[in-house]
Amino acid sequence: MFNIPGLTARKERFLNRWHARAATRTPAQVKGFVSSPEPRTIGSYARGRQLIAGNYLFAGTLINAPDRTLWQLEVPDAAYAADLQGFAWLDDLAAVGDGAARQVAQRWLWDWIGLYGKGRGPGWTPDLTGRRLIRWINHALFCLRGQESDQSRAFYRSLEQQTRFLSRRWHGAAPGLPRFEALTGLIYAGLALEGQEALADPAIKALARECRTQIDAEGGLPTRNPEELLAVFTLLTWAAAALSDAGRSTPKDHLAAISRIAPTLRSLRHADGGLARFHGGGRGLEGWLDHALAAARVRTSPSEGLSMGYARLSGGRTSVVIDAAVPPSGAASGNAHASTLAFELTSGRRPLVVNCGSGASFGLEWRRAGRATPSHSALCLGGYSSARLSEPDRHTGREALIDGPTHVPVEMSSAGDGIRFQGGHNGYVRSHGLTLARTLELTLDGRGLAGEDMLLALEDIEKRRFDKALDLAGLKGLRFDIRFHLHPDVDATLDLGGAAVSMALKSGEIWVFRHDGTHNLSLEPGAYLETTRLKPRAAQQIVLSGMAFTYATRVRWSLSKAQETAIGVRDLSMDDPLADNTEPDEQ
Repeated sequence: MFNIPGLTARKERFLNRWHARAATRTPAQVKGFVSSPEPRTIGSYARGRQLIAGNYLFAGTLINAPDRTLWQLEVPDAAYAADLQGFAWLDDLAAVGDGAARQVAQRWLWDWIGLYGKGRGPGWTPDLTGRRLIRWINHALFCLRGQESDQSRAFYRSLEQQTRFLSRRWHGAAPGLPRFEALTGLIYAGLALEGQEALADPAIKALARECRTQIDAEGGLPTRNPEELLAVFTLLTWAAAALSDAGRSTPKDHLAAISRIAPTLRSLRHADGGLARFHGGGRGLEGWLDHALAAARVRTSPSEGLSMGYARLSGGRTSVVIDAAVPPSGAASGNAHASTLAFELTSGRRPLVVNCGSGASFGLEWRRAGRATPSHSALCLGGYSSARLSEPDRHTGREALIDGPTHVPVEMSSAGDGIRFQGGHNGYVRSHGLTLARTLELTLDGRGLAGEDMLLALEDIEKRRFDKALDLAGLKGLRFDIRFHLHPDVDATLDLGGAAVSMALKSGEIWVFRHDGTHNLSLEPGAYLETTRLKPRAAQQIVLSGMAFTYATRVRWSLSKAQETAIGVRDLSMDDPLADNTEPDEQ
């Protein structure tokens, strides 16, 4: 039997190689830019200094090799290679901007042309080529300064060849972020390079079509990944700016997508400016969200309903974001998590309750663990996730999310002195006959969050299923755990003889967790997963455990600021973006 996905993948790789080599054999015509390109990407000064020192941190792996260039490294995996070939690191060197940074950038760029410029290597895919073109054009003035004419000709020749490759292969990029990257890179290059304007026109139309089909009415993506949505939004604002600079109009579908996404991102932004971490997404690179929203010039306020399937509660200096929709399915679920009705809470500049995050950069086991319900601030029944992973694809290793909730009713309303969220999901009906219902109420001043979780057997068939599960458990009840994962910077201790948990934030705020006293409260080790770190960060989690014996089980709990905590706290503590990155592999 033929494996269609495997055949398709091999066909795409063959076409990429063939078109890459064909594009590099065409005579060069481009000799310069139509106008001086304006850099729009934002890099990290700290990461730039680390690169110059020979500390190469990509895809969760740090290699210390000060005597080697990027292209001399023994690449540990495909994700590491993709980060190198995409040239996003050029943003970081440009952020440093001094002579040493320029020399490193020039050496690595022209080494790439020498090694891979003839269509060889893993970088000749539509999405990586689009990403690379954007960086080369953004930082062209930085890289070309002081270069000889021969090197300049090689630079423009390679830009032209990559642009021609992209014009023939952009449609080979997967729908979603990869295709948005490919098309934006093609638009960038077509508008910036002399004589390439004709290549931009089809890409402009194709990008508008992708905006119409991939961005839904709520301004969301099928993957429901907030960080991926930010990446797409950023690309769309860059493409719109490039069109404006060239004196071209931006298609209506393109502008409409920007207008839909902006309020959604505002809803997904916590009080500290970072994105909620759901479905494989992280907080987003520092400054990118604010910069993208400012560049878009869209003043629309966040929606009062759901945004890309997330609910937002805010009061005072506190924000709460809840996963309030069915999880992604099919092709969009490759990075999806079993996180339905999980939430995150941030107070001022300090995350308090979080989800563990994506473990993709720490290996397969961490990737799977990060996608499971126990890695989220949610109720987990009997150790089961509310959705499960499919068998890995033989060729890609991709594990789709399957058997997840199919019905997630949600209601938002006022609650006296605050705002109330009510939601439920049927993810445990098939296995245990139980529907989960969660209620969250945040006070207007943001000083308190009251929660209630209920496990309910509603219909007769569900009651019989629950009875069967109870019999299999020896009539001891069905164990459930409600987890509240804490950010690593939170210092938590059991208090009041084990009846409460006190949590101290770096800002000086004190929060207290309490419950109705009918279940077991514990403080256990946890993990916080970030792609910018070398290893998972040690953290803590509050676990409220109990047994479900009846058709209706209710648990009440609360998170509130201690009375002595001031209404306004001056948070002057600074974070080190490179902390814990101290154990590199040496080559």
